[in-house]
Amino acid sequence: MTLADTHGTVLAFDLGLKRTGVASGELSLGIAHPLTVIQADSSDARLAAIEKLIAEWRPTLLVLGLPTHADGGEHEMTRVARNFARKLESRFKLPVFLVDERHTSTAAESALHDQGVHGKKNKAHLDAVAAQLILQGFFDDRLVA
Repeated sequence: MTLADTHGTVLAFDLGLKRTGVASGELSLGIAHPLTVIQADSSDARLAAIEKLIAEWRPTLLVLGLPTHADGGEHEMTRVARNFARKLESRFKLPVFLVDERHTSTAAESALHDQGVHGKKNKAHLDAVAAQLILQGFFDDRLVA
């Protein structure tokens, strides 16, 4: 089955300790869009904000960026992301797919720069665009599989 055979909204997250980027997309289209940035200092606050988004968007699945070192090795944020994925699955009863997020922040910054978005404006959108790139990578990987 390809994503084109499936319908439903997907929400994706670029997890950060203070800011979490959010993107959305439709499985049947396979196109991701930046949605918002959640400002939260705790996992509970982040989950509460995500709960509101899930109630509004009613996704069929969730995607979470999995941070690793450039060589693919794991680090502290990798463990944090894996734990957060388990919390998402448990709380919202939705499948959560982990997607390699290496270089997404750099690519997001470059994309915003190319669009003429700099400085504070860039910072405000960077995490949502990173989430968009994570979700687009998820879509693209599933289309070729």
